[in-house]
Amino acid sequence: MARAKTNDRLKRLEQLAVQLKQDGLCTVKDLAQAHQVSERTIARDLILMREQGMPIDADRGRGGGVRLDSNWGVGRLNLSYAEAVDLLISIAVAEQMQSPIFMANMGAIRRQLVASFSAKKRQAVDGLKSRVLIGTTASTFVQNSLSPPPQRVVQTVHQAFIERSTVVLRYKDESGKSSSREIEPHYLLLNYPVWYIIAFDHLRDAPRTFRFDRILSATHGDARFQLLPKSHFQNAFDGNAPLI
Repeated sequence: MARAKTNDRLKRLEQLAVQLKQDGLCTVKDLAQAHQVSERTIARDLILMREQGMPIDADRGRGGGVRLDSNWGVGRLNLSYAEAVDLLISIAVAEQMQSPIFMANMGAIRRQLVASFSAKKRQAVDGLKSRVLIGTTASTFVQNSLSPPPQRVVQTVHQAFIERSTVVLRYKDESGKSSSREIEPHYLLLNYPVWYIIAFDHLRDAPRTFRFDRILSATHGDARFQLLPKSHFQNAFDGNAPLI
């Protein structure tokens, strides 16, 4: 429990440094509300940050606040494993799409991220990358009908994909009819800019492809699943390249 509290505080200190750097003047009250802790806890955090050498200034009086010197850099990033995995796969997607812009240093960044993983975690990341497919660019018709899915839906499906757990969807098909589906999200497909889930659908007892932005809601299911052979999803794979 003590270790968890220490990790929570270290993470909060990092977030405070970034917030004070980006947002400029912040009040202790606002910081406490943002991080769901007491004002006394934030005050102690700020004292510790000053002791670590961060140039934090305070404006006294009514309406005053605290700020981090704009010339000071936040320093080295400390990413969690999940954050590093997301960044690594995002880099792989950009590389696979052969993006010509802002890619000059991506190879070096990717190598540093990979080097930070243990051999077991590197194997797990390679497994995730092999389950992300890059297809063709979506048609103008499809792009015009695209709408961003709710953030909660994205987070739920993202977690289920990584953990290989089922997810229950409320899904609207092309005709506008909605239905409840429990699926196993085996693969993700990007037909830029549209994401699809290639899944085994328990309702149909067969493989199905779901368009991400047509998911109305998503909740975690109760079961884990084993990856099926790629041959089960051959129709979805045809013409699409995995990130390997």
